[in-house]
Amino acid sequence: MAAKHRLPALPTEAVRTGSSLAESFAGADPEADAQRARGLRRMKAVALSFLIGATVIFLACRWGQAHGGPAWIGYVGAAAEAGMVGALADWFAVTALFRHPLGLKIPHTAIIKRKKDQLGEGLGTFVRENFLSPAVVETKLRDAEVAGRLGKWLSEPSHAERVATEAGTVLRVVVELLNDDDIQQVIDRTIVRRLAEPQWGPPVGRVLGQLLAENRQEALIQLLCDRAFQWALNAGDTIERVVTRDSPSWSPKFVDQLVGDRIHRELMDFTDKVRRDPNHELRQSANRFLFEFASDLQNDDATIARAEAVKEQLMERDEVARAAETAWKTLKRLVLEGVDDPSSTLRTRVTESVMRIGESLRDDAELRDKVDNWIVRGAQHLVGQYGAEITTIITDTIERWDADEASRRIELHVGRDLQFIRINGTVVGSLAGLIIYTVAQLLF
Repeated sequence: MAAKHRLPALPTEAVRTGSSLAESFAGADPEADAQRARGLRRMKAVALSFLIGATVIFLACRWGQAHGGPAWIGYVGAAAEAGMVGALADWFAVTALFRHPLGLKIPHTAIIKRKKDQLGEGLGTFVRENFLSPAVVETKLRDAEVAGRLGKWLSEPSHAERVATEAGTVLRVVVELLNDDDIQQVIDRTIVRRLAEPQWGPPVGRVLGQLLAENRQEALIQLLCDRAFQWALNAGDTIERVVTRDSPSWSPKFVDQLVGDRIHRELMDFTDKVRRDPNHELRQSANRFLFEFASDLQNDDATIARAEAVKEQLMERDEVARAAETAWKTLKRLVLEGVDDPSSTLRTRVTESVMRIGESLRDDAELRDKVDNWIVRGAQHLVGQYGAEITTIITDTIERWDADEASRRIELHVGRDLQFIRINGTVVGSLAGLIIYTVAQLLF
């Protein structure tokens, strides 16, 4: 059996002074209790009137029989007698639930006062076995079709906006409660500093080697070649200025122009060949360099050391040192600005995401079944693992109640209906007595 977690027992002095009653029944409604008490008194009076009526009739019939009354008085008297007995028996039974009848400590009376804790355990067990069993929970959740109903509700724009608003409110409260220094330290330790811990050379080399193996570098090389050709097309003026600047002072100007034009044409022709020919020697040299560089990053100590030096230089920069602070301040500002503005990108994106989730749940039967299965398994796990702990709320609460007050309050809630037992006992007893008396007269 699962271990029971008992709440601390109430002090004896508190029970004696009545302070425990206020604690145990702090949620009671005095006005509702007063109304229940009035209803209980009225029904007790009705039940008592049936008993008094049966007694009066019985006495009248006995007086009539003693003075030679008609034969039918015997039938009425037998019915009244049996009704009186039934009323007394049921009065005893009902009263014995809550107190000792007439103050006499008869065995097996004041049952609720004496068996309060056992009743609490029984009620807890009943709830656990009949309401918190995995089979019952699964049946109820399957019948509820939680995923489908949730999907229909979330797919409505007004509902999605409401969810986004509530989510924004919760997010704003969380962000405001978080300590800036603590969050910055977490970001710095888990992201920024974690990036600086391992060597950069080998992992970068492995990534570069994988990209090269997939021939991903060709697109980059082609882009560089195209840009080089575009630059060469427009480099005529630049080449002419360089040639004119660096040529001897005695060189004629037309010679400088001829040299510049020749260099420009050669440069355009060379870059055009490189960009058009995937197997050009220059491009092959670039590929070889990249493969060698990827290998050196993983295996060459000197290259790895140079990569570490670059890493250290980057990590020492002020922008990196303050990256955690900058990232958190930026994120916090965006969140606080976004959650309060209904037209913000954040609120809009959340609303759209909620609607898409709702539409998926509404329209995709396979997804609905999957979500329902998740819900059922989660609920079954909870009731299977913690059902006993959940029902201890019932047993522990009842154990804390004062016995007299618990009996009084239970009587307030159910005593009015129990008075019908007394009324029915009177009526049924009268009918039974009449039948028995009639049969006896017919037989004897």
